[in-house]
Amino acid sequence: MEMPSISPTPRTVEEIFKDFSGRRIGIVRALTEEVDDFYAFCDPEKENLCLYGHPNSTWEVTLPAEEVPPELPEPALGINFARDGMNRKDWLSLVAVHSDSWLLSVAFYLGARFNGNERKRLFGMINELPTVFEVVMSDRKPAREKSDNGSKSKQSTKRASDSLVKSSSKQAEEGYVDDEDEHSETLCGACGGNYNSSEFWIGCDVCERWFHGKCVKITPAKAESIKQYKCPSCSSKRVRP
Repeated sequence: MEMPSISPTPRTVEEIFKDFSGRRIGIVRALTEEVDDFYAFCDPEKENLCLYGHPNSTWEVTLPAEEVPPELPEPALGINFARDGMNRKDWLSLVAVHSDSWLLSVAFYLGARFNGNERKRLFGMINELPTVFEVVMSDRKPAREKSDNGSKSKQSTKRASDSLVKSSSKQAEEGYVDDEDEHSETLCGACGGNYNSSEFWIGCDVCERWFHGKCVKITPAKAESIKQYKCPSCSSKRVRP
């Protein structure tokens, strides 16, 4: 397996956190939304397999890197061997715990040149996200949703009133007021956190994933002026000629 190369120069806290978040989203997806595919890939008849999360938010079940020592810390080896010998939920939770450990080890490996304050800041940003284990144990799977309206802002009900922060009055008329139950299984595409009606959300019109407004630095006021929203990942993709 070809692993991504490490930059020879120190990377910033923000860059490593972005790398961590992407890998984490991929693993969360494997253990929740795409768990049946993940379960099938982990055939006990195969060799030692590992679950990798990649910076582009994808996941992969494959053999470990051949080079010794590997270019990056390795995930738990042989996760497939215990698949049929354990309760499925227990097995998934164990894989989740080991995945959390791997994600942290990769982040701190990439930040090995950091000083104490930078490491503390990186860990603080990481610690704001729910762990993979917490997401898996919540029994909630991400939900893919579509909207015909321009900017798909998942509107949140204010604590002190029944008024809504709306990107258009039409959205409210079509049922966005009662979205606590409707969207309860949605996970944030940036942090993996569960939907909460007390928070502002916005949906990407390209990849159709949902995000906490705070995770992508979009406020309700700013969302009102956005005709078509592209998340940071989709915005960074270059159009090939």
